[in-house]
Amino acid sequence: MMAAGALGHIRVLDLSRVLAGPWAGQTLGDLGAEVIKIERPGAGDDTRAWGPPFVQDADGHPTGESAYYMCANRNKQSVAVDITRPEGQRIVRDLAAQCDVLIENFKTGGLAQYGLDYDSMARLNPRLVYCSITGFGHDGPYAHRAGYDFLIQGMGGLMSITGKPDGEPGGGPVKVGVALTDILTGLYASTAILAALQAREHTGRGQHIDLALLDVQVACLANQGMNYLYGGTVPARMGNAHPNTVPYQDFPTADGHMILAIGNDGQFARFAHAIGEAGWAQDGRFATNAARLEHRVELVAMIRERTMGRTTKDWIALLEQHAVPCGPINTVRDVFDDPQVQARGMQRTMAHPQAGDVPIVASPLRLSGTPVDYRLPPPQIGQHTDEVLARHLGIDAQQLEQLKHMGVLA
Repeated sequence: MMAAGALGHIRVLDLSRVLAGPWAGQTLGDLGAEVIKIERPGAGDDTRAWGPPFVQDADGHPTGESAYYMCANRNKQSVAVDITRPEGQRIVRDLAAQCDVLIENFKTGGLAQYGLDYDSMARLNPRLVYCSITGFGHDGPYAHRAGYDFLIQGMGGLMSITGKPDGEPGGGPVKVGVALTDILTGLYASTAILAALQAREHTGRGQHIDLALLDVQVACLANQGMNYLYGGTVPARMGNAHPNTVPYQDFPTADGHMILAIGNDGQFARFAHAIGEAGWAQDGRFATNAARLEHRVELVAMIRERTMGRTTKDWIALLEQHAVPCGPINTVRDVFDDPQVQARGMQRTMAHPQAGDVPIVASPLRLSGTPVDYRLPPPQIGQHTDEVLARHLGIDAQQLEQLKHMGVLA
């Protein structure tokens, strides 16, 4: 099943569940790869049950897919096989022998008992790029632990810099509103896989990718991590303020809030002029970003006093005329109603076999020559078992029925 996309020549065996691994598999699938998703007979991917909301058929009956599952599993084929059974293990090994990539997120050592670990698979298919995603990696004192996004956001420092400072109303550490560490890990996984595939063009061999959620979260502390390493001061929660530039936060308006995201002195000068305070740009307390950081409390109070005099819409209209970065704080409904989001086609529909057209959030990848192809909606469990095993392994209808009778296949 070769697609026309950039990765139309690549076949992926996806043994992962929940979000990080499936996000990587979906990204590769969006780019044209054939992705075969291996699921447990019966329950399948854990996130199928993570609802409501659930996809419903025309009569209002659940079809077996939650909205959560739908976010990370398009452009895949589902094969339901019991890998705890020797016959199931043989099927997975035979498929892996014909694949370029394998993605898994079992606990460290979890697949070795089934003969599906990297060393076993590399002997079978030396060209295989094998990507393992775990909470803490395959070595170190935490390697045996299970890792989940919320846990890693806390352990990896993200929650220590997210939320209002202690002592303020609603103060305390807060997780990000989506499983961001999982998603970042999925993106790092797809990047590492593409790099390993490129390396294979020169070496002829695949390799093992050991990707840990904790490593990803530490790497993604970005400027905050470097602020600590260079400055020696432990970053603290600052609400919506920025540790390195001012003003760069939310401000109250007559009917809500708006965001100012001023990143340089020129933008600040334009902002000051726009609000009728041109002198601020020449004031020694505010003329440079370093000075504004030093006088943050004073400046923010002065800006707040001004911004409460107009509505969010009026401020944005005025500041955009002066090329000052600003914007509203949208609800998710507002996001999908936004004309820019609509113009970019970020909401699409795909045809579900039971529910008809169902909504999906589009990929942000825009390639001019090999665009993303929305070929397959997120599959129902085992939807492609017969087709995939017949096409790739030559298993005939009688053998398929026998394997189903044995409970190896769903």
